[in-house]
Amino acid sequence: MKKLEEYVRSIPDFPEKGIIFRDVTSILQDKDGLHMAIDQMQEKLEDIDFDVVLGPESRGFIFGVPIAYNLNKPFVPVRKKGKLPCETVEIEYDLEYGSAVIEIHKDAIKPGQRVVIIDDLIATGGTIEAITKLVKQLGGEVVKIVFLMELAGLKGREKLRDFDVASVICYEGK
Repeated sequence: MKKLEEYVRSIPDFPEKGIIFRDVTSILQDKDGLHMAIDQMQEKLEDIDFDVVLGPESRGFIFGVPIAYNLNKPFVPVRKKGKLPCETVEIEYDLEYGSAVIEIHKDAIKPGQRVVIIDDLIATGGTIEAITKLVKQLGGEVVKIVFLMELAGLKGREKLRDFDVASVICYEGK
């Protein structure tokens, strides 16, 4: 049986020279790779007491929903500004080249709820850092953050050092 890393397509010099792009779609397009990815991310939640799974648009949805389903937990989406239909809270955060705004329904996290965040990739950590602030603003507590892949060279864990962070695959570079 292949290791999960073998399902990841690595594309050199994309989006710019010197960068190796780690393509998650090659995992999604293979039934064994997808099954293995969900299982290995879910294993990171063993012995974690939590109430809700949260995932950012869009690949956090792909991995978060089946994990929530498997564990009989609700799923909360975090989306780009203007995509959620009910009353929301939002946060603006910095990107490498600019800024972005994400939002969550105001009633999505109840005070005291224990939240697990699921996403495909941690790079600089900015998006997930912003999400942790939204969860806190709504009275929730982030108890675990799980990524499929980590680009350790971008030091995203430093922004999340106050949280229990796990990744299934870790790449040392950028």
